[in-house]
Amino acid sequence: MDKYISCITQAIGNTPLLRLDRIKQHFGYIGDIYAKLEYLNPSFSKKDRIALGMIELAEQKGLLKPGQPVIEMTSGNTGTGLAMVCSAKGYKFICVLSRGNSIERMRMIEAFGGELRLVDQAPGAVKGKVSGEDMLLVEQEADRLVEETGAFYVNQFKNFDNAEAQGAAAVEMWNQSGGTIEVFADFIGTGGTFTGYAKALKDIDSAIRCYAVEPYGCAFYKGEVIEGSSHRIQGGGYAKEMELVRRDLMDGAVAITDDEAVETTHMLAKLEGVFAGFSSGANVMAAVKLLQNEEPGKKVGIVINDCGLKYMSTNLFSKE
Repeated sequence: MDKYISCITQAIGNTPLLRLDRIKQHFGYIGDIYAKLEYLNPSFSKKDRIALGMIELAEQKGLLKPGQPVIEMTSGNTGTGLAMVCSAKGYKFICVLSRGNSIERMRMIEAFGGELRLVDQAPGAVKGKVSGEDMLLVEQEADRLVEETGAFYVNQFKNFDNAEAQGAAAVEMWNQSGGTIEVFADFIGTGGTFTGYAKALKDIDSAIRCYAVEPYGCAFYKGEVIEGSSHRIQGGGYAKEMELVRRDLMDGAVAITDDEAVETTHMLAKLEGVFAGFSSGANVMAAVKLLQNEEPGKKVGIVINDCGLKYMSTNLFSKE
């Protein structure tokens, strides 16, 4: 970048692509993993792209009017991205999220001027483990607030502009890899990243194989018996059909345990200097498993979804 920017939103995107050579040396697989460092966006996650994309497309379509408040339900990262974008654009932002999410995201949203509406978790839920039942309660509260306030509801779980915004990142990944990506794998949250990347990559080369990444025990798309929707990987693994997921783009699914996600997240920091969150570790471990099994010798693209600083209040990096 050779000149100044006039708005923080201009810093979103064009993130680096890192080949994980030290992870490769550790595991000894044949092939390569290319990691899109989306945690380097200004509010430290891949959701900055969709926050800007969904707001600007809503403005263009006339769905979001000047001075109208914005509401979103989120597991956290879309909330921080929207709080930042709304701050820069002058919109009031109301964020509805579960009390099970990490406190860092809540504090970031408030720091950007966003208003928090916290929803109690479902009976029997474990703090730090946001389940599909928890997100249903969040959705119900968001629906109520939209009706009450007349706000624009971003609705990332059903808004196909979510996936559209991620397509540009996929093209960046392809170009940065020198056009060598053969496989893509991504942790399923809303499904926007998976669908956006998978569609863009398959439009470039239909032979590229795309895999869903899910928590073990909640591997809905893998077709496993659901043992329970409680797990430690925040931001996804809701064990149900997600509206934005296009199954016709999915060539398979990989299940990752909590321990695998945590241990690989630690490896990312120690071996590659990449300080990321749970789902990023899950993505890396899924790519490792694919290279060790279904896709030996291939070039696998993944996303580093968010920054580890958002999880310091959790047990992700605790030694206890």
